[in-house]
Amino acid sequence: MIPLTLTEVAAITGGALGGSALDGHVTVTAVIIDSRAAGAGSLFVALPGEHVDGHDYLEAAASNGAVAALVSRDVPGAPLPCIRVPDTAAALADLAREVLVRLREAGEIVVVGITGSVGKTTTKDLLSVLLTPLGDVVAPVASFNNEIGLPLTVLRADHDTRVLVLEMGADAPGNLTFLTSVAPPDVAVELIVGHAHLGGFGSIEGVATAKAELVQGLAPGGVAVLNADDVRVLSMATLAERVVTFGRSETAEVRAADVMIDIDGHAELTLVTEAGSARTRLALAGDHHVTNALAAAAVALHLGRGLEEVAVALAAAGPISPHRMQVTDTAAGVRVIDDAYNANPTSMRAALAALSAMTATAGGRRGVAVLGAMLELGADSAHEHAAIGRWAAELGIAEVVVVGEEARPLLDAVLEEGGSATFADGPDDARALLRTLIRPGDVVLVKASNGTGLYRLGDALAGSALVGAE
Repeated sequence: MIPLTLTEVAAITGGALGGSALDGHVTVTAVIIDSRAAGAGSLFVALPGEHVDGHDYLEAAASNGAVAALVSRDVPGAPLPCIRVPDTAAALADLAREVLVRLREAGEIVVVGITGSVGKTTTKDLLSVLLTPLGDVVAPVASFNNEIGLPLTVLRADHDTRVLVLEMGADAPGNLTFLTSVAPPDVAVELIVGHAHLGGFGSIEGVATAKAELVQGLAPGGVAVLNADDVRVLSMATLAERVVTFGRSETAEVRAADVMIDIDGHAELTLVTEAGSARTRLALAGDHHVTNALAAAAVALHLGRGLEEVAVALAAAGPISPHRMQVTDTAAGVRVIDDAYNANPTSMRAALAALSAMTATAGGRRGVAVLGAMLELGADSAHEHAAIGRWAAELGIAEVVVVGEEARPLLDAVLEEGGSATFADGPDDARALLRTLIRPGDVVLVKASNGTGLYRLGDALAGSALVGAE
């Protein structure tokens, strides 16, 4: 972060300085929202929440080294200087917006914004590897992609930062318009318009309209990097002055040719551009990661990396963020595919296809899918879960374990299609069931929305020899 005095912070946020041992010349060198993460030079932003109110943790922040707090109400006896603002989340965004303006005025920082119904975090992780040779890269921790996480990521950038990679998530119209008002991207990456957050968008057309807000929020002279394989994404080309396309389509400027999936589920492909071609094998497992890799390659090539360098980097860039197609071979001879960070119909289909491909190429290994609920689908929830059940049966997944009542339509659909499926009330019940169900040689996929907590089962499976346990 670039250093700011408390006087500057107050001016940027429109806040009023007050509190203990007030000194407007005190310098802030980091911004945090968790009092446990406070350290020397930290500004603690007290965010009110449904269950926890940051205003109750000023003492903890001060004891851990915070030099000031951003608050939205008076805190009698506050142990550190406070800057009072009407809305601490809005003030956090104001800080990030101003810091980015100053960084752009002072140097050559490039902002890359990424959105899409699936693949944002993986593409962000790939870019954090591919772009490192260009200089210091700042990218989000985990999936910091909302009105709190994005400003926090922006505020980590400083005068040494050459590339700022930002995930931009949305669960309702206007979300991306707000995020791009904080950090207008120089490069806007549109991955896929899929069936995610339908409860907030209403329809797939609503998703497409909302995702287009990223392109509409481009900085002057910016470029849109669009998926040529998705007609809804490609239609966004009319919203940008400059466009680069990627995909498997023959018309894509950065495309994949001769794609093959090997025995371990990794895609081998030829990366084709106007400048030539290069063969690579993705370090990530799953055919669907071809899209993410192409998007990252298109950005890296646009920003000046060479084709051969990009091909080599893609072959070395394995999973970084947890619970995203992490493949572990356990001591018991079971392969675990942990993709339990999140789920929607698009990503669920992709993960099941990866499981099917991995078992088909692995000498008859049995596929077991442990599937929890896909949240935030609104009125379409039962229909979408049933569709995934039919897809699992069509792929010939040997065993499907359905976890949680909201996912029950998935179970019913598998059984109706003649497949084998079992129900578990929750992650603990599923773990007990798997002790008797899985056997050496199985490939086990764990997939659900983050809110179900099924990711804990992914950790347990990958970290223990569950087969045959009592």
